[in-house]
Amino acid sequence: MLSCEKKKKTAEGSTYKPQQVDKYFKLANQFYDNSKYDSAFYYATKIKLIINPEKDLEKYTTTMFILITSQQLQGDYSGAESSIVETLSNVEKEKSERYKYKFYTMLGYNYTCQSNYNEALFYYKKALSFKVPKKRKLISIINIGNIYKQKKQFKKAIKILEPLLSDKNAKQNKYYYAGILNDLGFCYFKTGNPKAIIYLNQSLKMNYNMDSTADDDYDLTTNYYSLYHYYLKKDKTKAINFAKLLYKKGTQYNNPDDRLLALNFLIKNSTGEELKKYSLNYINLNDSITKVRQKAKNYFAKLKYDSKKEKEENLKLKAEKELQQELEKNKNIIIAFTIILILIIFSFIYYYLIEKNKKEKLQTAYQTEIRIAKKLHDELANEIYQTINFAETQDLSSPNVSEKLLENLDSIYTTTRNISRENNFIETGSLYTENLKEMISSFNSKTVNILINGLEEIDWKSISELKKITMYRVIQELMVNMKKHSQSSLVLISFKKQENSLILNYYDNGIGINFEKQIKKNGLQNIENRIVSINGSITFEENQNKGVKTSIIIPI
Repeated sequence: MLSCEKKKKTAEGSTYKPQQVDKYFKLANQFYDNSKYDSAFYYATKIKLIINPEKDLEKYTTTMFILITSQQLQGDYSGAESSIVETLSNVEKEKSERYKYKFYTMLGYNYTCQSNYNEALFYYKKALSFKVPKKRKLISIINIGNIYKQKKQFKKAIKILEPLLSDKNAKQNKYYYAGILNDLGFCYFKTGNPKAIIYLNQSLKMNYNMDSTADDDYDLTTNYYSLYHYYLKKDKTKAINFAKLLYKKGTQYNNPDDRLLALNFLIKNSTGEELKKYSLNYINLNDSITKVRQKAKNYFAKLKYDSKKEKEENLKLKAEKELQQELEKNKNIIIAFTIILILIIFSFIYYYLIEKNKKEKLQTAYQTEIRIAKKLHDELANEIYQTINFAETQDLSSPNVSEKLLENLDSIYTTTRNISRENNFIETGSLYTENLKEMISSFNSKTVNILINGLEEIDWKSISELKKITMYRVIQELMVNMKKHSQSSLVLISFKKQENSLILNYYDNGIGINFEKQIKKNGLQNIENRIVSINGSITFEENQNKGVKTSIIIPI
């Protein structure tokens, strides 16, 4: 391209629900299409303030294209650079790289307009690194070739541009192909290749034929520029003619840069009145451009300031609203936390009372057992006394009386012994181990051999009174059940401490247990209830006809 004037493109819109955004978007496109770039910039800035790039990326990027191009067309390249960088920051996280490609290309173009060719070259090459279709990458390759041409590195430019002549994508796009022919022809001219004029004329013909049926024939300016330089030393008349055509086309499209360039060519090749006329036109046009562009920069700066101020006010209102919402949210959190805390406290109290009541009931049961044992003992003792008295007053020589007396005494003694054993007071102090061992050993007989392991190794002082009583009663229940039902000849009871638990393992080699029929009959249910009451666990191994194996775990 000859100058930094871009071909105008109609911004393609996309559907967006907020009515205000749609309204501004429509106005920005209308003003842009009518070359009213200050107004297009104004409404594009309005959109930028309220649009959400994440929700409508297509409309956002189109808006930024209008805004940036409006700045470039008015010579505000510094502002355009800031806008491009801002846009790139919003599209950086996008998976699709076509937006990055588009705005890195615009950044390269922005530096080209400022004749900063090294930076332009860097960003054009950066754009090529993105994953976009080859058709899209073509413009970057053409731009890179053009940069080398501007840097007067014509051989490098030729090396890049020549392969494009056979590129199918380039051939399909006649505008691109005409541009390639022109740049390549100019480079051939500078390197002394005779094919230069062929390519330059071919490009001119293509642009002329394409634009003969269209209003937009701006690309002809690049042909006029190249042909002016080609004929400058070969045919000055032709060269001046192309300079005049360049001025005419620049005037037609209101491109001051092309007009200044053409006037510069004409001044160098004129004398007398023509020189004076062209010089005055150049001075007036240059002054006018400076004023217009400065005015545009000031206008854009004011718009950006107003927009920034409006944005800051909106952010302040938003921050105040968010603060209020955060305070309300925190208030709700505190209320919810308070309610949860109250529920936890009430749950803890309820659990504590339940457990306390459970323990009190258990303790009461133990006290009741002691009371019953004492009462039965005293009552049976009186009965024994009466029986003895009976024996003293009766004729014991009579076989019937003697036999009756012995039966009564045996029955009374057996009942008393059993009741006392099952319900008497349990020593939980220093004699606990000895009493427990004695109770277990009392079930020894000629037919039953009982082995005890690990009893003395347990630190019974560290275990609560309630748990020791429970352990005593549980073992007692197991031994009674063994005596009544198991028909065993060997019983093994072992004690073991493991971390914070006391483990009791019981085994006998009797006939086993039919759990479905006997669990309630032989006191096993009582054992389970006692263990559960102190948060313990009990496991019966169902191995019918092969004895009983039980494991009890009590937390200590």
